[in-house]
Amino acid sequence: MTSPHWGDGTRSVHAGLPEAVPGQPFLPGPVFAAPYHLDPWRGPSAAPDGYGRPDNPTRRLLETAIGELEGGDCRVFASGQAAITGLLLTVPRPGDTVLLPADGYFPVRAFATDTLARIGVRVGFVPTAGPYPSFDGVRLVLLETPANPGLDVADVPALAEAAHAAGALLAVDNTTATPLGQRPLDLGADVVVASGTKALTGHSDLLLGYVATRDPALRDAVTAWRTTTGGIPGAFDCWLAHRSLATVDLRLARQAANAEALAGLLAGRSDVTGLRWPGRPADPAYPVASAQMRRMPGVLSFDLGDADRVARFLDASRLVAAATSFGGLHTTADRRAQWGDDTTPGFVRLSCGIEDGADLVADVAAALDAAAG
Repeated sequence: MTSPHWGDGTRSVHAGLPEAVPGQPFLPGPVFAAPYHLDPWRGPSAAPDGYGRPDNPTRRLLETAIGELEGGDCRVFASGQAAITGLLLTVPRPGDTVLLPADGYFPVRAFATDTLARIGVRVGFVPTAGPYPSFDGVRLVLLETPANPGLDVADVPALAEAAHAAGALLAVDNTTATPLGQRPLDLGADVVVASGTKALTGHSDLLLGYVATRDPALRDAVTAWRTTTGGIPGAFDCWLAHRSLATVDLRLARQAANAEALAGLLAGRSDVTGLRWPGRPADPAYPVASAQMRRMPGVLSFDLGDADRVARFLDASRLVAAATSFGGLHTTADRRAQWGDDTTPGFVRLSCGIEDGADLVADVAAALDAAAG
């Protein structure tokens, strides 16, 4: 168990590790098993592991680690989408109302308007930056802050207070921030959901999602849903994710520094519009972000006007790869409109990697010059 008084780097390195055993590694290797040996007399009650879908020691270690960083009990899922849809299918019932971010992750909005609405859940959409309606009669309010891909920020403590006063639960998608960037449970949220595919694990080599909460009943309901539907991550993905957590503090620090440097470059160019990064004092999200976030994300967004110019920019860059997802070691950029997201044709979400900042700034400047020509 990590100490709450330790710094982010120390907690990240030690999160979820078992007690030291001479001759054993810091992090035990993944346990690959579907069935486990059962006691012939007592059956599955004799040991914590009986069948691989609900039980796996590698997965439990990762859940302990993420739970320590988020400050709650964690359950990991096969992807971020599996985690958030699991929550949305666990909490509301037919006739309930949920409010989702109008500018949040597009597949979640599509799921809500299709699946949730089809089973009788009333769905409303609110921009992350507000204004928010009354929460009277609402069962669940979901925030995504900073929002993906537009990077607006919601005031979590204020919205948690309003939701609880109306009898609603508040959930926060913490994907962009990560638990080192903000701890929504400390800010008053009831539950956190996130994709661990991105900055949390940061190596672009696995799929993972999680739900974290301090509410035992909600934790048990989500766990039962996962067991029944089978949306679990494999043992090797869990092991890779836990291995990757040790460097999250270092990775996020470099990514945020690179984002700040690129924001400074982009802010000074007349051929770039719509720059958003919540760590920039001129950004409309800065007042709230600077008050509630522990560190800023390594993701920023801007507009190059049209799809062709985005393609020319990416072709000219030597360090920025065209790729979806974000939060990895390598700098990537994604033109979100190509996925059906309701953004402008030239809108770009850029995720900073851990390259040297001077090299990245020089490369992006040169690629923008080439794209403009």
